[in-house]
Amino acid sequence: MFYKKIGIVIADEGEYTPFLDVLDGVSSCDTPFRAAAQFSVCKSSVTAILCGIGKVNAAAAAMYLADRGCDLILNFGLSGGLKGVRRGEFVLPERFLEHDFDLTPLGYKPCEKPGQTYVYNADVDVLSAFEAAGVANKAGTAVCGDRFVSDNKTRDFLIKNFSASCCDMETAAIAAVCNIAKVPFAALRRISDAADDTAADSYSDMNENEGVSLAEAFIKCLNTVCVKE
Repeated sequence: MFYKKIGIVIADEGEYTPFLDVLDGVSSCDTPFRAAAQFSVCKSSVTAILCGIGKVNAAAAAMYLADRGCDLILNFGLSGGLKGVRRGEFVLPERFLEHDFDLTPLGYKPCEKPGQTYVYNADVDVLSAFEAAGVANKAGTAVCGDRFVSDNKTRDFLIKNFSASCCDMETAAIAAVCNIAKVPFAALRRISDAADDTAADSYSDMNENEGVSLAEAFIKCLNTVCVKE
């Protein structure tokens, strides 16, 4: 499928800047966000937004891109590893949910939103294209919340209640917006830590120079969905 306009939501400057550094023909553009850039891949026009960390920032950027006609929205970044993944590995979450949305005192299930969708699926065609890039495999459920998970108790809770493979602070918020806007969404995530008591040090020490960088891996994925015709 040909995507005329692609939007990319990037939370952290440490992910945004290395990505732009390996691209050609990049120009800055004016948006309400911290930074934004435009470039082309084959015949697709691509806008990348540095939105800032967290669900609200990510959702705002996703809606901004959807309102401006993007017919595909993507994300990449670092994630804590929970179940069946290893540090340094690239993964493709198949579904997303907000682990910090909690109405359980009112009788609802963890993360359940009354009367609306609360588990969001990645676009299957984009996931298949990303897999074809050969840098990552599908990896089940990504859970998302406005906290950096760095303790064994929370890690065990996320595995037990959601059978989650990884955790982050943006993906489910972007997926929720894309679900409302009916725009396909997918994400590439690199596992930076084990989301346990060692997570803060592991995240800080993540060495992007070991093998393929996150930026390079995402560009390989991006090239698989930007067709020439």
